[in-house]
Formats: sequence, C-alpha cells, structure tokens
Amino acid sequence: MEEFFGVALVVLFGTLFGLVVPLWLILHYWSKRRAPVEPSFDEQARLQRLSQIAERLQQRVSALEAILDAQSPGWRDSHADASPLRDTGNRGGHGR
Repeated sequence: MEEFFGVALVVLFGTLFGLVVPLWLILHYWSKRRAPVEPSFDEQARLQRLSQIAERLQQRVSALEAILDAQSPGWRDSHADASPLRDTGNRGGHGR
C-alpha cells in the first residue's frame, strides 16, 4: 500500500512539475506578450511635455534659420558639411 502512495505521489508531482507548470508558464507569458502595453499616466504626461518642448525647440530653430536666411542667404551652402542631420530639402524651416 505504501508503494502505491509513493508511486502516486511521484506521478502526481511529475505530472504537475513536468507538464502543468511549464505549460502554464508558457501560456501565461505568451498571453502577456500579446496584450498591448499602454504607457502609464506618468509616462503619457512626460511624453506630452517632451513633445511640447520639442515643438518649441523646432519653432526656435525655424526662427533662427529664417533670420540667417534673411541676413546671410548662403549660410546653408557654406555649412553643408557641418551638420550630418541637416535636411537638404528644407529651405527656410518649412516642411519639418
């Protein structure tokens, strides 16, 4: 009788840890990965602030480019190699 309980425990725990737990873990993390991850309220607020800052900086850069275009029309050509991020199709800050 004791052998039966020993075998039953081995089969029970073997099934539990050999099949059920790994399958549960796989399905759990698979479903977590498929669920859309939305930013928290704090992250959304920070992204909004960063977007506003970027917009203000872009307006400032556009204003400075307009001033330079008016005061020194050839400044873009003389500084063509200075900025690798320069938008070559952009003149006067339009189209960004």
